[in-house]
Amino acid sequence: MKRYIGLLMATSATLSGCVNMAPDHVRPELSTAATFDSSSRPDGTVTAAQLSWREYFNDPQLKAYLAEAIENNRDLMAATARIAQAQAQYRIQDSQRLPNIIASGNVSRNRTPINGTDGVTTASSDRYDVGVGVSSYELDFWGRVANLSEAARAEYLATVAAQRAFYLSLIADVASTYLELEETQEQIELSQATAETRREGLRIAKVRLDAGVTSALDYQQAQVLLTQAEQALAGQKLTLAQTQNRLTVLVGGELPTNVPESEYTVGEQIFPGPLDAGLPSDLLLSRPDIIAAEERLRAARANIGAARAAFFPSISLIGSAGFASDDLDGLFSGDSFTWNFGPSINLPIFDAGARSAQLKLSKAREAEAIANYDKTVQTAFREVSDALAGRRWIGEQVETARREVEAQGRIARIANLRYREGVSNYLEVLDAERNLFSSQQRLLQVLRLRDQNNVSLFVALGGGFE
Repeated sequence: MKRYIGLLMATSATLSGCVNMAPDHVRPELSTAATFDSSSRPDGTVTAAQLSWREYFNDPQLKAYLAEAIENNRDLMAATARIAQAQAQYRIQDSQRLPNIIASGNVSRNRTPINGTDGVTTASSDRYDVGVGVSSYELDFWGRVANLSEAARAEYLATVAAQRAFYLSLIADVASTYLELEETQEQIELSQATAETRREGLRIAKVRLDAGVTSALDYQQAQVLLTQAEQALAGQKLTLAQTQNRLTVLVGGELPTNVPESEYTVGEQIFPGPLDAGLPSDLLLSRPDIIAAEERLRAARANIGAARAAFFPSISLIGSAGFASDDLDGLFSGDSFTWNFGPSINLPIFDAGARSAQLKLSKAREAEAIANYDKTVQTAFREVSDALAGRRWIGEQVETARREVEAQGRIARIANLRYREGVSNYLEVLDAERNLFSSQQRLLQVLRLRDQNNVSLFVALGGGFE
């Protein structure tokens, strides 16, 4: 019996998978430029894909939030669970490539009436059966089962890559939200300091009004300045609460309280670099979303092979071997050995076009997968190009914003001095203070944008995964 089972499995493995009708998997040609724009791509010294997020970020508070998010984010948990599902689905499908061997045992007792000369009598008999068998194992001559297994494997690998892509996206979202939170807190500090300064200005305007030095108009203008600062402060506190709520969802629960204080203000974050952009072709190996799109294309082509194989006859084997006896003591004797073996063949003749439609559907899905792959590559190229451009031009914006704050500060000091000396009216101070406050707000915004652009470039180049 052992020799029979071994022979059956060897024959099955030899005969199956003789032909593969799936199209050869060829990676589509790049639909982007061969290199990134050199005008916005300074030479880099660090490869993003070789750095984990722990190595790239230095802010201890941000690292604590990132660790919490990776541990507790519900969407990441769901993406990880989908990996286990896809892996199990692949194992189920791949198991069809080998015979399913089952062992069985049966005991029966029969009572049969017998008509004799003395009337009706009964006879009893026992039946014992034990054996192993193979039930309907398909000989995969045309590669149908093998291609279905390959498609399931590619879908599993695509799910793994998709989970990694979400992992990197989560890192980018947490880091960006944290930087926005830091900027909002500094905006609040700026508004509070500005409001204090303007309260003092309002007090001075009141003293001058009471002394008859100035008119009520100057006092009302000072009050408008204070109101504007207080209104900005209220809006920023609302933004702070909303940003904290968004960060709470990303982290997956309450924000951890036992984390070290941040050592960096907006614009003072330290990142390794500059990052080396490499070539667009490098993204094919470092971007998990591109890897996932290619695996889905591989799965679509394997399904074409399975659809083509359905046009050919399918041959299945059914067999079993074991022992059968009416006597339990003699069940395993040589005379009790029994076996049966029989192939079956199914030849498609007429199916109302179902197989043709299935093949067309598989080819259409391949075309869709190619388009999705191209779009994913183009999107990756755009994200890297945008971040590279931001590295240069946002840096210039920071420098001009700083010069603007310095110039507006000088103007505000001169305007206040002129007003106190009675050379100008308070309208000049009003404009100068308002412009200074706006320029200080813009500086904080572009500083945050510069840090956020460093995060975007890091993730766009495939960095961050542990």
